Amino acid sequence: MNLPVAEQSLDLQSVVRQLLQKNLLTPDQADEVLARPRAANQTSLHPLEYIAGHNFQRHDGSNRLMDLEYLSQWLADWSGQTLYHIDPLKVEVQKVMPLMSQAFAERHQILALEMDDETVTIASAQPFVRAWEENLRHVLRRDIKRVVANPSDIRRYSAEFFKLSNSVSHAVGEDGGHGRTLGNFEQLLELGNIQAPDANDQHIVNIVDWLLQYAFEQRASDIHIEPRRDQGKVRFRIDGVLHNVYEFPARVNAAVTSRIKILGRMNVAEKRKPQDGRLKTKSLEGNEVELRLSTLPTAFGEKMVMRVFDPDVLLKSFSELGLGRDDNARWQGMINQPNGIVLVTGPTGSGKTTTLYSSLKALATPEVNVCSIEDPIEMVEPAFNQMQVHHSIGLDFASGVRALMRQDPDIIMIGEIRDLETAEMAMQAALTGHLVISTLHTNDAPSAVSRLLELGIPPYMVKSTINGVMAQRLVRTLCPLCKEAGEVDESVWKSLTRPWKLAAPKEVFEPVGCDECRHTGYRGRAGVYEIMPLVDNLKDLVDERCDLVALRRQAFREGMKSLRLSGAQKVAQGLTTVAEVLRVTPEQEREKGSSPGL
Repeated sequence: MNLPVAEQSLDLQSVVRQLLQKNLLTPDQADEVLARPRAANQTSLHPLEYIAGHNFQRHDGSNRLMDLEYLSQWLADWSGQTLYHIDPLKVEVQKVMPLMSQAFAERHQILALEMDDETVTIASAQPFVRAWEENLRHVLRRDIKRVVANPSDIRRYSAEFFKLSNSVSHAVGEDGGHGRTLGNFEQLLELGNIQAPDANDQHIVNIVDWLLQYAFEQRASDIHIEPRRDQGKVRFRIDGVLHNVYEFPARVNAAVTSRIKILGRMNVAEKRKPQDGRLKTKSLEGNEVELRLSTLPTAFGEKMVMRVFDPDVLLKSFSELGLGRDDNARWQGMINQPNGIVLVTGPTGSGKTTTLYSSLKALATPEVNVCSIEDPIEMVEPAFNQMQVHHSIGLDFASGVRALMRQDPDIIMIGEIRDLETAEMAMQAALTGHLVISTLHTNDAPSAVSRLLELGIPPYMVKSTINGVMAQRLVRTLCPLCKEAGEVDESVWKSLTRPWKLAAPKEVFEPVGCDECRHTGYRGRAGVYEIMPLVDNLKDLVDERCDLVALRRQAFREGMKSLRLSGAQKVAQGLTTVAEVLRVTPEQEREKGSSPGL
């Protein structure tokens, strides 16, 4: 293999010559690359970026493009170094950025990614240039581990990481971040004139902007900013799992929280009681994104959680949400009734809001009036008339529904049925010809009936108003790029599908982990559903002493699938794993006689 002379930077001619020699480019393609004059905005591009921009087909029969990731792997193989896929969630920015100046890193087109007691991992897209190595090794007193990375990623993350690190450093000020904010639990007397960072300081603004854009890019559903004694932690929830992102000095953490409170029109001075707020911003792609804000006083200051609501979820079809053909038919049959109550149940974070909004979006035609009462309004949607609960002025769910009844509604969405008064108003709305959609917190669909009875709703009212109930959970879906077939454990499969005795699939898939899924093996989530239309045979079982086991058994006979069976079908389709379904779904109560009569 022909290697360039030491200290030689890669140029377009040498890269094209090597690709031509390895039969990765045809002579015509090589001529096209070298003959076409570069545009003004392409002169600073790395040779691999310029070649990738031609969108040539690979010559390995895969019908895939010769993209930058493919060419970066080729460069790593050519140089004998490892290709490093930069995952910004895994880079400890606050730890590695101080290792070198931004000017030094940009001059040599390198980026520090990892550090331990003996070694520093440095990424470069110029693997044959070594002039900077000895100098850096001497300064850091550590060995240098060279890796190759995508040149576009190096340029992008170098700019982002240094900007963030500089903003944090300037925001901390001269005290180095050692001064502590006054928490609710511990108080420290600080001597001297040490000023805390201003929430409107440009450096704090830069940090908050980075934090939000970073969260959107990483598909985070929640952003947690958590104060600790000497520092603050930032964590993202991605596909239902929290990931550590960054650690701020305590002063910067407090200023970041204050900045977000200002943006959310919250009371910045009030730090002793919880507050709620919301803000709307735009992602890098220009899409509007809403965030629901919530603060909580803790021992070391205010904890901030931001729930990210992507309006694109309103445009998802029911099949994209994970509803199969049979489930979708049952759900559509329940929500397309002219009146009655449809309930969605499940714990917090199970996707109830997405289901409600997607359903209302489909129902909100110009011919109908859709009104909602929510606490708080999760996503602002122009097609609905949305009202928010305000307990301080006596506007709760029950009084809100009472007001909505005078607004000539066709469809009413109640954020949650929590008490008897709200349940009675929902029943009254259903009896007077309105379709009501709401949520309850129960483990499965049949339990919603017993919950209403426990609240004090008479059985005859439940029978005459409830169209049906859907329970749901979210399971992580397997990464399509790295999942691998595995063997089926018959005993586990039987416990998952009991008592239906569903035949085990020939193969199931297991998570492996790759760069695209951050080595978790999962990417994205889908719903598993238990849908119970309240048909006549089920209504016969609704009385003052409602037997929940008998109700569930009859629902199975009427065609309801349990959450675990719904999950098992997704396992058989290769979408998720048995372990994931068992993790999120409740175990069915063991029934005497075991079989539901299917």
